[in-house]
This record gives sequence, C-alpha cells and structure tokens, in this order.
Amino acid sequence: MKAPIRVAVTGAAGNIGYALLFRLASGDCFGKDQPIILQLLEITPSMDRLAGVVMELNDGAFPLLHGIIATDDPNVAFKDANKAFLVGSRPRSKGMLRSDLVLANGPIFTGQGKALNDNAAADIQVVVVGNPCNTNALIAMNSAPDIPRERFTAMTRLDENRAISLLAGKAGVTAGAVKNMGIWGNHGPSMYPNFFDTTIDGKPAVEALDEEWLKSEFIGTVSKRGKAIIEARGASSAASAASAAIDHMASWHFGTEEGEFVSMAVVSKGEYGVPEGLIFSFPVTIKDGKWSIVEGIQLNDFSKEKIVATATELSEEREAVAHLLG
Repeated sequence: MKAPIRVAVTGAAGNIGYALLFRLASGDCFGKDQPIILQLLEITPSMDRLAGVVMELNDGAFPLLHGIIATDDPNVAFKDANKAFLVGSRPRSKGMLRSDLVLANGPIFTGQGKALNDNAAADIQVVVVGNPCNTNALIAMNSAPDIPRERFTAMTRLDENRAISLLAGKAGVTAGAVKNMGIWGNHGPSMYPNFFDTTIDGKPAVEALDEEWLKSEFIGTVSKRGKAIIEARGASSAASAASAAIDHMASWHFGTEEGEFVSMAVVSKGEYGVPEGLIFSFPVTIKDGKWSIVEGIQLNDFSKEKIVATATELSEEREAVAHLLG
C-alpha cells in the first residue's frame, strides 16, 4: 500500500468541511488505493463541534483513513501537509459589502499563509475555497514567500460545474457530454463562463444552442446560482462546493485528459492581458502535478470585454488588501 499523504482542511466542522471530509476519507479525491491522514483546523469555539465530526469519521471505519489530527493551531494543522483545502473563512453577514468581506478575511489568510510557509511539506498544493477565494489565495500566497507561487490556487470549479450542468440541461444531454467549459476571472459577480470554446457532444456550444441565450441568460444564471440556492433551501451550496473542491484537487493530482482543460484560479504572469500577480481563473491543463494555462485561445470582443471587467474587479480587491501583501 502507498504511504499516506497528509491532507489539511480548515473550517473542518463547517458545512462545506463536513461535506468534504467523508469524500476525502472514502478515496474520492486521491484514489481508492491512497491512504490519507486528515489534519483538521477549526477556531477554538468550534473545537467541540469538530470533536463530533472526528467521532463520525472514526465511526465510518474508512480503510484509507490512517489518522486524524484535530486542532485550533494552524502550525499543527499544516505540519508536513501535502495537500491543503482552505475552506474556513468569515462568512458574509447581512448588509456586509464584498469589500468588507475582503478586509475581514485578510488577517485569517495572512496567518494561514505563514503557517503553511513554516510547516507544510515541500510538495504542498493549496486550494482556497473560502470566499472571496481569489483574493484570499492572493493573501496566503504572498504570506508564504518560500512556497512556489504556482502551489496556491483558488476554486472556480463550482462555477464550471454549474455552467456544465446548465448547458447539459438546455441541450438535453448528460453533463459528461459537455467539454472545455472555461471559467475566467473571479469567483464573484463578474466571473465569465467562456462558452465559445465549449463543445456539447463534440459540437461547438454556439452551434448547439442559441448564442443570445448563452450571452445573457446562461451567464446570468451561472453567476447568480449560489444566491438562488440560498433562497431555495435557506442555506448555502455546501455539498456542491465540497464536490467541486474534490474535482479541483483530483484534477491537480491526476492531471487532465488529452485535449481537455479545466478551470482553476492561478497566479497570472500577464497571460491574455490579465494583470500580473492576480489570482485569476483560466482554462488550464495539468500534467504530473503541474498546471499550465491554455495558450492560443482566440478571444472575440465579447470575451475580451468580460475578461477586462473581471480583472478590474480583482484588481480592486487587491488594492483593498495591499497592506497585507508586503
């Protein structure tokens, strides 16, 4: 049997963390032959709740689960971690502006970035799930100067999955028939699901579906899906977010199929005119644990306008936390 890998999860007793942990323990992310050790971080007031989650994980008798560490100390949670899911963040309260949320979460991810820098394994890979995830990842990355910048990512796979589901439903096919749905930019209101490179049963989406619907209702529905779920069930989309986090890390771990890409928010080096240093979602291919932004995508004026808008939003968020970036 393979040696266990250490998987850190923050906010482990929260709704997304709770939905995520049992999938990890059952081998859905890293494979049915890969043992793991879970290293779970929570804030001190939630440690009793986390103890209950640990009891449930133990009661699951998962053969692949070779150990559990539960702590309120990020230095302990990230000790020798190979993979990290940064799920925990301060939620947006009623009347709170997105700019307020960015500032409230900044110190959390400064501390976690430093703890990762000082304690994580040399091969650490980080996905930030807690919102605003792009800017939280930016803060963590800049707080970890000894970790290669490409090891920090933010999750836009939920947006990709939502877009795929919507396209599949409209076309009357299953989700597996939809390929290369690229999410560009921020996991926020300006996020752009670029359908121009997407295929449905091998046919371009713009030929299979009405382009005006794609440009209007499709984009609007994807960007507002989280709000619609809250209104429908009275709670956020925790299970689908956890599933997307599994998808994100599994793609990073195993790689992408030939001719296919997935969406990840990664550090920009100026590709497609995106300001350098932003954590920005691009279509990426992955091989041997390393992602590469897809080159040569032809962007029409509609796409360029959308990408500029989401890059502007992320630049404004970066300015708001400039004092935390060193």
